[in-house]
Amino acid sequence: SCFSCLSRDLDLVRQRYGITDPISEDLPNQADFIQTRKLTDCLKSYGVFEDDLELQHREKVVKKLELLFKEWLKEMCVEMNVPELVTEKVGGKVFPFGSYHLGVHSKGADIDALCVGPGFLERKDFFTSFYEKLKAQEEVKGIRAIEKTYVPVIKLNYEGTEIDLTFAQVALKSIPENLNLLDDKMLQNIDKRCARSLNGYRVTEEILSLVPNIYNFRLALRAIKLWAKRRNIYSNMLGFLGGISWAILVARICQVYPNAIASTLVIKFFKVYSMWVWPIPVRLRIVEDYYYNLPFWDPRINLSDRCHIMPIITPAYPQQNTSFNVTPSTLTIITEEMERGLVIAQEIQQEKADWSKLFETPNFFEKYQHYILLQAASATERQHLEWVGLVESKIRLLVGILERNMYISLAHVNLQSFPGPRKANERDGVSTMWLIGLILNTEVSKKLKIDLTSDLFSFTDTEGFKILEEGMTISAKYVKRENLFWEMPNGEHRRVFSPKLEAAVSHHISVTVARSHTPPASSGQPSTQRKGWPQSEIPAKTTKVDKVCQTVPIVILKEPSTIMGNMLICFLAECQMRIWLLPILLYNKCEATGSSWLVRITFGQSHASCILLFPVIMLT
Repeated sequence: SCFSCLSRDLDLVRQRYGITDPISEDLPNQADFIQTRKLTDCLKSYGVFEDDLELQHREKVVKKLELLFKEWLKEMCVEMNVPELVTEKVGGKVFPFGSYHLGVHSKGADIDALCVGPGFLERKDFFTSFYEKLKAQEEVKGIRAIEKTYVPVIKLNYEGTEIDLTFAQVALKSIPENLNLLDDKMLQNIDKRCARSLNGYRVTEEILSLVPNIYNFRLALRAIKLWAKRRNIYSNMLGFLGGISWAILVARICQVYPNAIASTLVIKFFKVYSMWVWPIPVRLRIVEDYYYNLPFWDPRINLSDRCHIMPIITPAYPQQNTSFNVTPSTLTIITEEMERGLVIAQEIQQEKADWSKLFETPNFFEKYQHYILLQAASATERQHLEWVGLVESKIRLLVGILERNMYISLAHVNLQSFPGPRKANERDGVSTMWLIGLILNTEVSKKLKIDLTSDLFSFTDTEGFKILEEGMTISAKYVKRENLFWEMPNGEHRRVFSPKLEAAVSHHISVTVARSHTPPASSGQPSTQRKGWPQSEIPAKTTKVDKVCQTVPIVILKEPSTIMGNMLICFLAECQMRIWLLPILLYNKCEATGSSWLVRITFGQSHASCILLFPVIMLT
């Protein structure tokens, strides 16, 4: 009967997929299909699907790169005096992997590709000779080789498509078209870097083979990737999760709900991982160790593996933890986002919300009261491309340093960088800025002056930054939320503040740290109030206020609902480039005079007052 056939099929599913029995084998109902259609429409509105022309262009780019690679291999054979018979059959293959091979890439996404060559080649040839061949192509722009990294890569733009090329040599004289990289014997007698490069493709292939329904997996993964990107938790380099980690997490949900369709898988994703007890690892299958002398994730043997707080394990030999960069702060942030996602997913299931609510973006500028502003600057654009990549790869180290400070309970780096301000007397200089939001441990930091100078110095003086070229600089400084307006580039000003007015916090934190500063004797210790540092009360002398108001720009931020009766916030810039919130305790009079405002305000407890007339920049 049909029922017995279905039962037999479910038994096969149970035996094949995952390391546990399914949680539920329920079939989708009509409501599930309706929600999946709504989810698909929502994803289309965000432009996550490529059209056929764009997909065909990607396929052509990969084929052209493979032709170039094969051509280069033959040139190398001639140069190395390899026998002609071997040269003719040397072959060569380019294997796409990552999101493109999984079938979940979005518009404009890059392509990860693995170049596989014969064993008589050396890795250095790929990063020198082949690099120069690529560089000579008219279609190639912005090429750069990054060898000193966990997985060495050549990055380039080919006909408008960003490409990340990795390389692996295998113990073969020629590379056939039907080369099977899933054969574990291919990993015998290869170095660790080649094994890592090969595993990019091997892991992708294993994931596709370990899910019950590839279509449902792909649609659910597209939704989760979009959610993670819009919620700013999609970055392996900055301590969150990268594409392969999200793919494994979604694939595991597909295994335990083998008959669920995409909308149900997304809802179950948030339900399962909002309750997951880390560091219990997420696995798609048990991977056997073949003892090929390759690093293999096993906390029973490797002490360092026991320190991983959110292990997400690859399904290919040698198994690795894809989330080894996750820190206590980023784990907290990811968990909070999972919990938020669950609440919204349940609302969607109950038809109390639309899918678009799940993908709403947060305002990072409103989230925290305290920030670290990190800035990398270079003399030229050419320098800056390499310098920014290096600095960004080290930011998670700064997060780790801040997490170890007893006065900081969380450090959250914003994944979006910003072009830094260019000085008026600098025509060629270019800079990039990053923000790190801080949550202070209020039990120990309230009303204390916290000195972060040593923490910031230990980051800017780290070993990785000692390869500086002339014109490259890095600096870090503390900024309070109300002062972000003055630090951000013009295009971001409107995002810095919301109309909501909040009371200022009572504790203070120190200061800018540049590369030339000397670290203090101790880190994270309370220090005395600096002379001239703004106190919680404003000085009573009106003359001093008047003097400041006459010499610095003023910005008024108002709630857009009314003009009269709303409290105004006045931001003043001190001559020494320190900015603080000036609380207005008593509002007396406010009237429009053309393009200016006439404001009478009372400062502090002394009730000293003055009348100010200045132009207004309205922020709504």
